[in-house]
Amino acid sequence: MTIPVRNIYYLLLYAWGHFKSGGVRDVGVDESPDLPNLLGKVLNDGTHRLLRRGLDRGYIEVTEETRSPRGKLRLDVMTKQQTMLRGFAVCDMDELTPDVLHNQVLKASLLSLAACADVEQALRHELLISARRMAGVSPIRLSADLFHRVQLSRNTSQYGFLMRVCELVFHALLPDEQGGGSKFQSILEDETRMSALFEDFLRNFYRSELSGYSVASEIMPWLAEADNEADLAYLPIMKTDITLRSGPRTIVADAKYYKEVLAGGRYDPKVRSAHLYQLSTYLAHVCEKEPGQSLSGLLIYPTTGQSLRLQYRLLGTPVTVATVDLNAEWPDIHAELVELIDPSDEHVLEAVGLG
Repeated sequence: MTIPVRNIYYLLLYAWGHFKSGGVRDVGVDESPDLPNLLGKVLNDGTHRLLRRGLDRGYIEVTEETRSPRGKLRLDVMTKQQTMLRGFAVCDMDELTPDVLHNQVLKASLLSLAACADVEQALRHELLISARRMAGVSPIRLSADLFHRVQLSRNTSQYGFLMRVCELVFHALLPDEQGGGSKFQSILEDETRMSALFEDFLRNFYRSELSGYSVASEIMPWLAEADNEADLAYLPIMKTDITLRSGPRTIVADAKYYKEVLAGGRYDPKVRSAHLYQLSTYLAHVCEKEPGQSLSGLLIYPTTGQSLRLQYRLLGTPVTVATVDLNAEWPDIHAELVELIDPSDEHVLEAVGLG
């Protein structure tokens, strides 16, 4: 699947909850030929903004020998090392420093992208300069668990988006065959990662762009009974991708990211049965628990060419199977997504049985 870099960036902004109108132009997305160069520019520009306002600093405990004691005296160490004979005390003290984890992750990510062969030479040079300007921040080796250890507060919220970019870069960079640098793996080929990204994008898009709707991922209890109540604990969690509610209207939407939208190939295309079974289960439970709701279902897939608008009634509940063309201009994508939900649109009214 090929998606223009501008649209990929919009997906990331919405998925990570950082969409701001016009923000794409601020990072020069139109001048970025591909995703690794765009992410490099995002990190570089973001680092410049942080350096202008001052890197975040935090207190870390350090132990040092000093002639001017301060903090907590380490008598055990002083006795063992006999530092008093040399006229030194050993103290534990809190030091305010920029050498905190989120700055370390950012610096390491700048250096990683600077070693990527897919990033243009001029930008690689800028990334190295930005990393050198982060004086006092230690170089570290990135690992997947580090990103879960980063803790940000309201005062450090400006790091949030950059940390998500750093994590994406970490998972996308692979060592090249010569072992001297790295290559950027296309995230579009990773269906697992892109499925989660597409789901988050749609949920935050509708939360941001549809007024009058509550939008969330909802956990639904199974309408199940068992002779042995302990057996119920083995039932899997039933969690919708997106549930939209507005008054008496409820839409349960499932977001699916597949390179091939339909199963069966070009000669016998079929909607994927597992997706319909899953959505039907969600709808059946909502229908049973909330009989007064005007209920409908939506299966939505990204595509870069194939267009689908399939409409059914499954057990009396309207269901739409649709694609959104991520190769289109953003205003068209925006309009297409809103049209799938907006009840004021005549086509949607008819699809959900309200027109």
